Amino acid sequence: MNPRARLSPAALVAVTIGAAIMLAPLLWTILLSLKANSELMRDTASAFSGPYTLENYRAILVGSSVTHWLLNSLIVSLGTTAGVLILCSLAGYGFARLDFPFRRSLFVFVLLGLAIPEQAVILPRHQLFAWLHLHNSYPGLILPGLVAPFGVFFMTQYFRAIPVELDEAAMLDGASRFTLFWKVLLPLTRPAQATLGVFTFLGSWNDYWWPLISATRSARFTLTVGLASAQMNYAQTSGLGFLMAQAVFASLPILIVYIIFQKQIVAAMAGAAVR
Repeated sequence: MNPRARLSPAALVAVTIGAAIMLAPLLWTILLSLKANSELMRDTASAFSGPYTLENYRAILVGSSVTHWLLNSLIVSLGTTAGVLILCSLAGYGFARLDFPFRRSLFVFVLLGLAIPEQAVILPRHQLFAWLHLHNSYPGLILPGLVAPFGVFFMTQYFRAIPVELDEAAMLDGASRFTLFWKVLLPLTRPAQATLGVFTFLGSWNDYWWPLISATRSARFTLTVGLASAQMNYAQTSGLGFLMAQAVFASLPILIVYIIFQKQIVAAMAGAAVR
């Protein structure tokens, strides 16, 4: 099939309608965020007509807690992403390239983590973190996200797809196991790391369940918990336009991450499909 083949008129219409349906809520949110709250209190239909203002965004940067919640989310998401990439790359290399006792059994045990919902372990996890005094702290928000059985499976499969001849050639040149991993194999997995990193970042950024339980102080709220608390106290907020501006502001880091790594994601998905 020619990848440059044009869509038929019917398919183009269907794709356009589907895109419009998916983009409509985003457009509606942006329009509301650009309107004065006093106008929206009278009629939300005024969002389709001017005048528009950036006052809601200025209020976020000047006098709200959103920037602090944003910083918390960045610290947690980046810390979780870095930890997952390090641990999953090491584990994936070990399962794919090293021969040690009970390797297959241990790999199956790791994959069993995919079948266990987070809600099933939330009580013992809460008690453990309370005993360690990790609630309302960055380590308490980051550590649970480092358990990534899918990441281990994903990196293991990617390492297995790399020809073993590279290992043999590097060993003949006197490379150690760590040198082989760090300088030869790891650079070849950059598309997979980019994909896993983006998915991990998105999952951590949008996580609401554990931060809601672990972060009980406003100073440690992530963006999801902070925005939810603002919406639940809608009567005490500055208005609908301000809430929508918060939502748009919260989505910007995700958009930036995707734009930066979209080529690596496509390359990793294409490589996985070929394999």
